[in-house]
Amino acid sequence: MPVQISNNASNKVRIFCGSLLLGGVSTLLGCNTHSSTETESDKVSGNVKTVVSQANNVNFERMLFDFENTEQLQNIIAKNAQFSQVKNDSNNVLEVNFQSEVNYKANITLKATSPWDVSGHQNVAIAVDITNHADASTPLYVKAFDQNDHQSRSTVIPASSSQTYYIVLSGDELDQNTGIRSNPKYWLTDYQQIEWRGGKKDLDLHHITAVEFQVGGSLVDKHLSFDNVRLITPKAVISDYLVGLVDQFGQNAKQAFNGKVNSVEQLQQRSAQEIAQLKKAPRLADRSQFNGWVDGPKLEATGYFRVDKYQDKWTLVDPEGYLFFSNGIANIRMANTSTITGYDFDPALINIKLATDLTPEDSLGLNQVDHQALPSRKLESALRSDMFSWLPSYDEPLGQNFGYRRSVHTGPVPSGETFSFYRANLQRKFAENDPKKLFEKWKDITINRMHSWGFTSFGNWVDPGYYQMNRLPYFANGWIIGDFKTVSSGNDYWSPLPDPFDPVFAARAKATIAQIAAEVNNNPWCVGVFIDNEKSWGTMNSLKGQYGIVINTLTRSADESPAKAAFVAALRDKYSTIESLNRAWQQQLSWDEIAQGIDLPEVNTAIEADLSMLLSLYAEAYFKTVSTTLKQYMPNHLYMGARFASWGMTPEVRAAAAKYADVMSYNYYNEGIDKGFWRFLDEVDRPSIIGEFHNGAVDSGLLHPGLVPAQSQADRGVMYQDYMRSVIDNKYFVGAHWFQYIDSPLTGRAYDGENYNVGFVSVTDQPYTELVEAAKVVNRELYQRRFGEQ
Repeated sequence: MPVQISNNASNKVRIFCGSLLLGGVSTLLGCNTHSSTETESDKVSGNVKTVVSQANNVNFERMLFDFENTEQLQNIIAKNAQFSQVKNDSNNVLEVNFQSEVNYKANITLKATSPWDVSGHQNVAIAVDITNHADASTPLYVKAFDQNDHQSRSTVIPASSSQTYYIVLSGDELDQNTGIRSNPKYWLTDYQQIEWRGGKKDLDLHHITAVEFQVGGSLVDKHLSFDNVRLITPKAVISDYLVGLVDQFGQNAKQAFNGKVNSVEQLQQRSAQEIAQLKKAPRLADRSQFNGWVDGPKLEATGYFRVDKYQDKWTLVDPEGYLFFSNGIANIRMANTSTITGYDFDPALINIKLATDLTPEDSLGLNQVDHQALPSRKLESALRSDMFSWLPSYDEPLGQNFGYRRSVHTGPVPSGETFSFYRANLQRKFAENDPKKLFEKWKDITINRMHSWGFTSFGNWVDPGYYQMNRLPYFANGWIIGDFKTVSSGNDYWSPLPDPFDPVFAARAKATIAQIAAEVNNNPWCVGVFIDNEKSWGTMNSLKGQYGIVINTLTRSADESPAKAAFVAALRDKYSTIESLNRAWQQQLSWDEIAQGIDLPEVNTAIEADLSMLLSLYAEAYFKTVSTTLKQYMPNHLYMGARFASWGMTPEVRAAAAKYADVMSYNYYNEGIDKGFWRFLDEVDRPSIIGEFHNGAVDSGLLHPGLVPAQSQADRGVMYQDYMRSVIDNKYFVGAHWFQYIDSPLTGRAYDGENYNVGFVSVTDQPYTELVEAAKVVNRELYQRRFGEQ
């Protein structure tokens, strides 16, 4: 393991910035000196305090907050949290009570009196000591800010623990675009690295202004203590931390972990043991043919799934009339199992994207290149290719697991070759190289697992090959893509939004839904259809965020934007005369100026009301188009909505969806159905479903736990149960779907680098026992808990 000695290494413990730190807090927080002074102790507020218990492989550079004097508390801002300075042994700590049971987000922000200058270091991080006295882990979300931007990270504070965590502000992890969401740890330290989530990697290191610690989406209040917020640098880093990262099975080659496969024989032996166990596992006795509650009441049977209310609770009803709650696993398909290898081909030999395509490339399978392109294979990214200790040749049987991405969302290359270690491991475990036979074996064991584990259905994004098996209820899905015009919310994370007033959008909706209808073929095992996913409808953090679709569209010309033309028509219909509009808006505009495009520097109450009206107009046009088309082609199946992301929806959009969707769908990555976020459910009063949730841990050999971090595989099971029970106990929800069946690739999925431990099975197709056993408990009690005597 090559080790690079950091160029800013020092054997000296550096004194607190400033003199004795007896004066104002500005002395502590505002200085920028990097001078070193040897000292035995530092006096703070007249007390002797050990600077910090040091790891022997990091340098202490500068204290930012040590909580020894009360003046520092003036620079702490709390939102839905209470904090206090508490004596702990020989020094003070900051105790924080995050009031997260009733508030969606609770946080504290430690602000610099004047910006911290952390430049001058090749590698530098903010470290903090965190203690959790509770008997449950706490996911913690951390942000570092400069004057204009921020970066976001997350970690988990294990139960009954006290550890040091660090947030890298400068270094190789941030300098390189590796195509991995969170890179391997490259500092040689026992401190815990806080995993990357998003934001700006190159913050202004001359002007770091604050660090924030947040708890969110929690079912209970959380209590943590913080101490010694400080700057640190490493004495050494691992220079080849990305080289040879992946073994032949797609696992972490540099880490030992429970369940790691070391040979094909071992993989096959474990597979044989599981198959034998599945044969002994009967289906749950309280289930109907379609996994409804056979021991419960029987309502009207229509031959297809429908929605109803029973005991004042929304519910699905299966084709035979039994109460049905959908608990399933999403993304059971080969799409998203591939990772970028670093190789590419002559683009002239690659099939181009077509406007008539019905499925985004990321939702397709391997997308293999034509054989004529193989001689043009060339290295495009040594950074990526060096991560793999093994890849097959195209001539080998395992070479059928290569694929291609014509474009990616994020990564070091704009396109390129991919490889699916998961599918390669299926070939190995089943000793099967025939693609059709392999697919059938994989489908069979997958459904046997679902029955054994007690799941009532699949989640979204199940391979259409399951649709006509008639063994497990499922949800069909589709994306409306094409060359229709678009609009922008100003936060188009995945892509711009469609313009539903463009006739091309309606035509593409018909093409997509006609294809889905052909695949489903009126099958009663299909519960319903999800259309689209996590669109950036708007955010609720500002007026511009909420009404971005309208504000941005108003700047455009009605001649080139059908949505803008519809907005102008709606304003004309409301106000009749331009004088009426100008009086309400307190503007001096003409209809021609509005049609050509206007900016709204100031928004009064009348304008805000009109922004809301126009956003409703837009959203209703979208949902009405989709709903009408679905009812035309698939009248017997439910419209399951557009899968709102918690960060990307507004009241207007929810109301429009509720008007046209049979079931409201939400992707919610938190600890459960908390009280703070879901207050709108009473207002909407529609059957609802969780389209995505998960958690993960890094004891799996993967590098990132996912959007909700757990401390271990056992903790994943506990957190799964907490989440599911909160859904089951809520009268509005009719189901919840875990995302996803298979772990992300270690080196990131090809499209955007997600490398999460969020699977029920690993890259070697081995179930995570603790998570599976936890799910079995939930599924055995599901119907009695939901509908039984309380």
